[in-house]
Amino acid sequence: MPELPEVETVMRGLEAHLLGRRIESVTVGRPDLRRALPEGLATRLAGRRIESFRRRGKYILMRLSDGESLLIHLGMSGRMVLREAASAEPPARHEHVVVIAEGGWRLGFVDPRRFGLLDLLPTAAEDAHPLLAGLGPEPLSPAFTAAKLAAALAGKRTAIKAALLDQRVLAGLGNIYVSEALFRAGISPRRLAGTIRGPRAARLAEAVRATLTAAIAAGGSSLRDYVQPDGALGYFQHQWKVYGREGEACERCPGPPACHGIRRLVQAGRSTFYCPRTQH
Repeated sequence: MPELPEVETVMRGLEAHLLGRRIESVTVGRPDLRRALPEGLATRLAGRRIESFRRRGKYILMRLSDGESLLIHLGMSGRMVLREAASAEPPARHEHVVVIAEGGWRLGFVDPRRFGLLDLLPTAAEDAHPLLAGLGPEPLSPAFTAAKLAAALAGKRTAIKAALLDQRVLAGLGNIYVSEALFRAGISPRRLAGTIRGPRAARLAEAVRATLTAAIAAGGSSLRDYVQPDGALGYFQHQWKVYGREGEACERCPGPPACHGIRRLVQAGRSTFYCPRTQH
């Protein structure tokens, strides 16, 4: 599933081409994705101007001129395909919703597995939406601090890896960037979340910010179905320090016999990658 950097990259791509443009028409190819599409979606979007964009966690909010926002979640395999409407390129497979915007732009929502979703909600009540109301702070927001991270983790007896995947603790993180941030901070994924406080919380908060910032700058990590709206691939996967690198040398270690490389363990059914020698 695309994580915060991929969703941010998609949102910025949409914003660069669609901001301020009027939606001319919408075609809906099926009544549902993960859940039923909003009733009358095509007629409710047509004629509206796209006023602004916002990302909240792994969700994109396209704000419209009538005071409503289109909530977009890419799910496991969803992606946005943006190209010129006059292009001779055939429609992508599994393209369920198509938006034509003024200026000759065509935006398609492609989702082979149909785990994504679209919803319409009042812009003024975005944060009260059931999918957004329980989300934790944005890790790239000034409001996210080491003290707030420590407070959110206080008393938790789950492993820090699992705690950081909980969207109520911190919004937008997933398996890849939690592994990378914990490596950057020198913290074991096995460590109890409640022990993350003081200097350790400060290291982790900074590592989360630095990891996400670098990933956004690289256009995210292109895995499986994820590409940017214009079809470009992100390349942060080439900067991974531990994720997907089981058995490879850790860049911080001298190698055998002191260190036998990056290890993989399974936590709550998810693969975790880490260096046992440098993460404590």
